[in-house]
Amino acid sequence: MEIEIICTGDEVLTGKIVNSNFSFIAQRLEDYGLPVVRGLTVGDNREELLSAFLGAGSRADYVIVNGGLGPTVDDLSQEIAAKAAGVELELRPEWIERMERHFARRGRTMSENNRKQAMLPVGAELLDNPIGTACGFAVTIGRARFFFTPGVPREMRRMVEEQIVPRILEREGDQGVIILKRFHSYGLGESHVDNLLTGIEAMVPDGSLKLGFRAHYPQLETKLTVRAASAEEARRKLEPVEAEIRSRIGNFILAEDDETLEGNVLGALAAKGHTLSVVEDYTGGQIAARLTALPGCEQVFDRGIVALTRLNKKQLFDLDAALVERGICLEMAATLAGQVRRQAGSSHGLAVLVDAGPENEAGNLTGAIFIALATPEGLVTRESTLTGLRAWVRLGTVEMGLDSVRRHLAGLSLEDRTDFERRPA
Repeated sequence: MEIEIICTGDEVLTGKIVNSNFSFIAQRLEDYGLPVVRGLTVGDNREELLSAFLGAGSRADYVIVNGGLGPTVDDLSQEIAAKAAGVELELRPEWIERMERHFARRGRTMSENNRKQAMLPVGAELLDNPIGTACGFAVTIGRARFFFTPGVPREMRRMVEEQIVPRILEREGDQGVIILKRFHSYGLGESHVDNLLTGIEAMVPDGSLKLGFRAHYPQLETKLTVRAASAEEARRKLEPVEAEIRSRIGNFILAEDDETLEGNVLGALAAKGHTLSVVEDYTGGQIAARLTALPGCEQVFDRGIVALTRLNKKQLFDLDAALVERGICLEMAATLAGQVRRQAGSSHGLAVLVDAGPENEAGNLTGAIFIALATPEGLVTRESTLTGLRAWVRLGTVEMGLDSVRRHLAGLSLEDRTDFERRPA
């Protein structure tokens, strides 16, 4: 079986938009054991698109096309798909009705040019898009079955998961069930976790279990896919493997499946009726941004303060002159955590401070990290060092700060050594 991905759009071809859609499609297909052998990016050019569709249709079994389903004149996927398939375009009234309802729910009137999105190649199979107006569709071109998806990432992702992967598996005669289980960890590198999980696949002796990894610093995603005749059988296979992974990776697992670190932190605080305030310097409000991006955050998150310089900290908090003169240190983090907690009236106050050194010729620097969490029961702290590019140190610090809160709320140690840091002697 051969699968190709074609991404369309001048903005993607010229690099004005980072092509994260290709990455998602390829990775999700890989999760289900569906190999991608070729990827191509084509601009909004009729001749180039036609050549790309015909070429892929002559050699692949399946082709996923992303983009070009919008209402504007440069959205060409339906038109070129029909030409490549040797058919005309036809208006699909059922999709017109869907779009009209979509706009009506939002108190808007559908524009005339949106009708273009309901023009599909004659005989095309409609692919549902429950959250947008771009109509996905499937059509055969040459020897390949083509699946056309919208460029909007969240719409494309739903369509790949719910419409395309099941169709490919069914066409390939796989009548069973594939379940994907994901563990998200912080602090351990891919090779370390791979070593920790040696022999995991052998726990399912029929070979239906596959272990994989997806690294996106500072987190690592550990993936399990299992095939079975039914969902019940797949879950029976997975249950002991999941338990073994939790045992081996342990405290470093911060979330599972679609959960996130920040979501679990907010959830744990809310479950106990707690609230949180944060003061940051080097991380520039990124900890607060991660938390406040989530629905319901206003019930838990009281205050976020960025105090970048010593003067900022002195102006905003009651710091004695000797501590200000001393500079960034664990004592300052502890003082700020307690004071931001009292100022906001929060149950918990978090201070995450970094004393960043100068960059070397390679652009790397060393940041001494001081984390303090003031709680109703007292104070917990964490001290560490990260070395690397400025963005690497900043992102690692954000993750470490959030993970420290997660660990404390779960009753876990804050002292587990990670692969990314240097601990003070």
